[in-house]
Amino acid sequence: MDLSQNRLAMDIRVPARRINEIVHGKRRITADTALRLGRFFKNSPQFWLGLQMDYDLDVAEDKLSDRLDREIQPYAA
Repeated sequence: MDLSQNRLAMDIRVPARRINEIVHGKRRITADTALRLGRFFKNSPQFWLGLQMDYDLDVAEDKLSDRLDREIQPYAA
């Protein structure tokens, strides 16, 4: 696929900076952006928000995993 960040931004009517920041992990995919991406790529906005959620969980786990292992004991029924 030969699609630049600038071309995508123009086609979905958002600032190019928004796309660049999303690509570089400096900005989250919002509902607005998910709707636009879904319409453009002919898929669901839930797909894009799901990617964002997966990314957020991955980042949080990398940051917090060791600490949570020390602080939280699993419930034993």
